[in-house]
Order: sequence, then C-alpha cells, then structure tokens
Amino acid sequence: QVQWIESGGGLVQPGGSLKLSCTASGSIMRIGNMAWYRQPPGQEREMVASVSVAGSATTYADHAKGRFAISRDNAKNTMYLEMNNLKPEDTAIYYCNELNNPRKIHNWGQGTQVTVSL
Repeated sequence: QVQWIESGGGLVQPGGSLKLSCTASGSIMRIGNMAWYRQPPGQEREMVASVSVAGSATTYADHAKGRFAISRDNAKNTMYLEMNNLKPEDTAIYYCNELNNPRKIHNWGQGTQVTVSL
C-alpha cells in the first residue's frame, strides 16, 4: 500500500504562514487526484483542499478559500499546501491522501501537527 509522509507543520502565531509538503512511496501521478485533510482536536477528519492529477484544477473548503493554496509537482513527487493568515481554528493534524471521502480512506500517514496560538 501507499505510504504517506507529511511535513512542514509547527507552532505559529495567528496571522502567520506555513507550507506543508507531502510525498508518497509511489508515483503520485499514478495515484491521481489528491487532497489535504485535517483533523482538529475532538473532531472528525475533513478535506481542506484537492488538486487534480495535472495540478490544473483545485477545490477548497470554505474555511480555506483565499487563505490556502494547494499545488503539486509531479516531477518531484510532492504535493504542497501553502497556508496563510492562519487562525487558531486551523489547529489540527494535517494529512495528505488520494481524493476521496475521508471516511472511506483507511491508509493514512502520521500527519503533521499545525498549532496556531499566541
């Protein structure tokens, strides 16, 4: 099965920025459409943003629109999530995976922790 590795999280103040990275054990071209998900404390995992296989089409959750930017570099086998103007409610563990209903995904990496706090 595909192994996922997320990185780039950390502790930031409100209004700050982070850029997350995601790699997979196989070719992300063969995975197809991909997405970033997050799980806030005490809540279910939810999709944050998605990107098509060629990187030309993207979608965003309402809370991410205008603040986050998803992208991918297939040659580097990496997907990214640029996060700007971070808010305390963005605090969560962030994961990457194929684009799907997160309830139907059973193969997750360890994620990367994002904490937004003073």
